[in-house]
Amino acid sequence: MIKIKIATKADTEVLALLGRLTWVESHGHYIEDKSDVLKYLNENFSVFKTKQNINNPKQLFYIIYADDLPVGYAKLVVNASNENITSQNSCQLERIFILNDFIPLKIGQQLLTFVEEQAKKLQLDTMWLTVYIKNNRAIRFYERNEFKNVGELNFIVNGKGYENIVFSKKI
Repeated sequence: MIKIKIATKADTEVLALLGRLTWVESHGHYIEDKSDVLKYLNENFSVFKTKQNINNPKQLFYIIYADDLPVGYAKLVVNASNENITSQNSCQLERIFILNDFIPLKIGQQLLTFVEEQAKKLQLDTMWLTVYIKNNRAIRFYERNEFKNVGELNFIVNGKGYENIVFSKKI
C-alpha cells in the first residue's frame, strides 16, 4: 500500500535520513572526491538543517510510504525564482527522491503527481527543477512528465561545479 503525507516537524529525523540515503544513491557516484560527498551531506541533510528547512513556511516536504515504510520524499520551495522562469507564481521542486530499492514500484510518478496537485492548490502555475546532465534516468522521467529544458545551472558541491539542466512545466 502506498500513501503520501505532508511532513511535519515530527518527521525531521526521517527526512534527514531519507535525504542522506537518497542523495548518495542518486548523486554520490557522480562526485569524484568522496570527502566532498560527506561534507555535502553533513551541510545539507543534518537534523539541524532539516529542522530549519521544515520550519520555513516556504519549504514544503512530502513523504511517500510503501507498506508504512518511508521510502522517499519531495521538497517543494514556494515562490522560488530562477532566471529562466518568467512566472511570478512558480515553485521549485528542489528534491524528489525514492530509495533505489523502491524505484521499480514506479512510485516516483505518484509522488510527482501529488506534489503537482499540492502546488496547484497553492495557486502556483509553474514548477521548475534542476537535473544533473549525466542523470539520464531522471532526465527521461521529467521529459515523460512534460517538463521542458529551459536553461542551465551550475550546481556546486564543495566548490566544484556540476552542470545541471533547468526544467520547467506549467501546472
